[in-house]
Amino acid sequence: MRPERLFEILAVAERLKCNTRHSWTSTGRRESVAEHSWRLALMALLVADEFPDVDCGRVVRMCLVHDLGEAFTGDIPAFEKRRQDETHEAALLARWVETLPEPLRAEWRSLYAEMKALATPEARLYKALDKLEAVIQHNEADIATWLPLEYDLNIAYGADEVAWNGYLRRLKEAANEISRQKIAAAKEQAPDDAGK
Repeated sequence: MRPERLFEILAVAERLKCNTRHSWTSTGRRESVAEHSWRLALMALLVADEFPDVDCGRVVRMCLVHDLGEAFTGDIPAFEKRRQDETHEAALLARWVETLPEPLRAEWRSLYAEMKALATPEARLYKALDKLEAVIQHNEADIATWLPLEYDLNIAYGADEVAWNGYLRRLKEAANEISRQKIAAAKEQAPDDAGK
């Protein structure tokens, strides 16, 4: 790939460093989309031994590119995102992917189609980890950054996506226990306000 073309692609990806998510970090600042994608890819590496029959290299690639559409739209929290938002983001991303040089264009077109279909263990693992990473990040943030609807949402978020695998269900339950403890502690400190 020519250096100039590489730099153009990286310039689009750099937007994810600037675009913030609804989530907060443990130090009290908004998390960037790039930080979420990086840690999601790291999670895929860390759990690879639990999935010996899954191509975790492919999962890592999915994790790294899964939110590139947000370079064009910014992040919309899951509880606000509508189908038309998803369609718009997917269209902008697909238009951009069509500008990529071959063989990258074909590889990414295939990767995004696989991720959307969720028919392979690789795609299902990426999607489950994506949901889990968001829950874990919420648990690491100060509960004062949570919206009231997130008390229930953090417990429910990702439950369907992890249902296919025992290890993922155990991770989700461990994350849920942390959420429950965090919520209970918040309710003890402010019994009239917590969980509204």
